[in-house]
Amino acid sequence: MKVKFLGVLLMFIVVFAMDSCSPVNSEIPNSITSSQAVTMNYSYSSPEKEAMNLINAYRASIGLNSLEQNNYISYKSEEHDNYMIINNVVNHYDFVARSQNIMNVLGAKTVSENVAYDYNTPKSTLDAWLNSPEHKACIEGDFTHFGISIRADSAGKKYYTNIFVKI
Repeated sequence: MKVKFLGVLLMFIVVFAMDSCSPVNSEIPNSITSSQAVTMNYSYSSPEKEAMNLINAYRASIGLNSLEQNNYISYKSEEHDNYMIINNVVNHYDFVARSQNIMNVLGAKTVSENVAYDYNTPKSTLDAWLNSPEHKACIEGDFTHFGISIRADSAGKKYYTNIFVKI
């Protein structure tokens, strides 16, 4: 009887673990080619465009190069926003896998990420990031490309993921 109970318990644990580790939404496979990633479509909202322009204007104001937007990086940013919304968290969960995927697909040398939550405008988000030494270091880092996603939850609170990459 005890062995049967342990067997059922083990099966429950395996099923639960498989379900909890499944991706929330479908991922682009790691086998995607660089040319497919480069031509990937991503529809930028006005706030996303504004955020990218603000970041590039700030970088230019301190003598740094402008960053080139990349649709694949924005797609990966959107995936993370969706994860945060679904799980009601703000974090960098799975950043290692996300950055490794970007390195594999785009040939990136370095990857960094900023996230934010519940700022109403791209300007207020950028101001908050610039007031944080860790986030500011990402914005001022030695990068060539970036992507951003801004998504709102059902209550209208905005989630921001901004990924910086050196290719």
